[in-house]
Amino acid sequence: MTSPTFRASRSALRALALGGLLSASAMASVALAAPAAPAFDVARISNDIKTLSSDAFEGRGPATPAEKKTIDYIAAQMKAAGLQPAGQKGTWFQDVPLRKSEIVGAPSLAMTIGGAATPLSQGQQIAVRAAETGQSSVAIKDLPLVFVGYGVKAPERGWDDFKGVDLKGKIMVVLVNDPDFEGGGAADGGADFGGKLMTYYGRWTYKYEEAARQGAAGVLVIHESEPASYGWATVKNSNTNTMFDIVRADPKSAHTQMEGWIQKDLAVQLFKASGLDFEAAKAAARKTDFKAMPLKATMSADYAVKSEIITSHNVAGLVRGSKYPDETVIYSAHWDHLGVGLPDAKGDRIYNGARDNASGTAALLELARTFAKSKPERSVLFLAVTAEEKGLLGSEYYADNPLRPLATTAGVINMDGPLSIEKTTNFSISGAAKLDLLTMLTEEGQKLGRHYTPDARPEAGSFYRSDHFPMAKRGVPAISFSPGRELVNGGDARGKELSDIYTRDKYHQPADEYDPNWNTSGWNSDMTLLYSVGNRLANGRDWPNWSQDSEFRAARDATSASRK
Repeated sequence: MTSPTFRASRSALRALALGGLLSASAMASVALAAPAAPAFDVARISNDIKTLSSDAFEGRGPATPAEKKTIDYIAAQMKAAGLQPAGQKGTWFQDVPLRKSEIVGAPSLAMTIGGAATPLSQGQQIAVRAAETGQSSVAIKDLPLVFVGYGVKAPERGWDDFKGVDLKGKIMVVLVNDPDFEGGGAADGGADFGGKLMTYYGRWTYKYEEAARQGAAGVLVIHESEPASYGWATVKNSNTNTMFDIVRADPKSAHTQMEGWIQKDLAVQLFKASGLDFEAAKAAARKTDFKAMPLKATMSADYAVKSEIITSHNVAGLVRGSKYPDETVIYSAHWDHLGVGLPDAKGDRIYNGARDNASGTAALLELARTFAKSKPERSVLFLAVTAEEKGLLGSEYYADNPLRPLATTAGVINMDGPLSIEKTTNFSISGAAKLDLLTMLTEEGQKLGRHYTPDARPEAGSFYRSDHFPMAKRGVPAISFSPGRELVNGGDARGKELSDIYTRDKYHQPADEYDPNWNTSGWNSDMTLLYSVGNRLANGRDWPNWSQDSEFRAARDATSASRK
């Protein structure tokens, strides 16, 4: 006899299928009851986090002495777990060539605003990045500043912030996020960019790329905490240290010589000196008829840049499949953080990155230990990637140079801060993508008494900020897991409060340190859910896909012939 619970579940599944979230093959594979999941050693997970985020690992910066210590530790744990090395030439490592750039000494930065000379301090009013164009210095003098709204050129949306403006020899000043983040949609003479759901056009990475395409001499993003989704401390700490990029044949096609951010107060000053009101200019930028606004200000900068090609490393360990060894399920997490940088108010210069992302790396290792004790039918690859904090570079390199073919990769489960602050009743993923893999995750969560909730902060653009994205854009079904924030004790309100405190006080700051008093009551449930969806995929015959209307569906469909 079918239980009422299972009948309700089947009804929910039919609704998901009709909504394009669940394929027929996924429907057919739904289990009637949750299989017994292994127990996870929370103390061992905690110890891995404590070790990797200790001062001895110096913030796990790529291409520093801490890198070797970090990747050797991960490889040693994989070896001890019984995994097989899955890197290059029988090793645990995949070489990832990167361009490393860093400012030498203190940069000289200044603006002339309304005729008045205004010196600027790095990390205070402004945060400029080391030039990633390969040049040995930046020397610009009195270059004009031009406000270009949101800096978006989107023909498919009938949007162009650059109409009628020539940015050659000029610095473009741009708002962060999308043109409709604060209203101004199509009904108001604007365009539909998803509202609170950030598109790639809203990411600062896109704005840098577009500045290069427009031929600008430089770009300055105006920081505001709400549309950026983080405070100035995060901007300062992320932009004033060593930069990395993939090795490009023509770096200037993707980067201007000067890239950076400015504080909102400085932007307001710039607009006022130009006879403009900052808020009125923002409102104008939300309209399709917006035209660039020259500012009565110029920018000068002078600093040396050390640029070199280095080799960082992804770490890869494999549990070989018992029946279908050429098919792969991937668990991924980034091992890197920000290394050693500017001191905080307490003088601490080590960015330990305990939650971001020693926690994800520790979860990866514990899952590896668990799968190594079983015999999954498909191979399971455990991939610790480098340089996520520098733009998803390790995962981008892997996606271009996969150790296991992407066409026969069934799915990717990425972990970036995957362990709950306290026990939660829900879970989520980064962004709002629709795919069979999410349906499978949702079903496994229901067996644990947890429910799926859409990304609580879609305006943060987190879909484009985690290591699943390079795989997703190549068609591989990929999700980045979030443990949710609806707390058993305190609900969503308290979960949001704790999340906001972390973002404000610890995210990309030296204060993101291991705390022996962390509430780990939800970790076993988080690990069980992560294990269950991967185990189901590793021991089934499903080939998950994206929803019919997904921009990634065509790339996945194109690989189906190679799996027959």
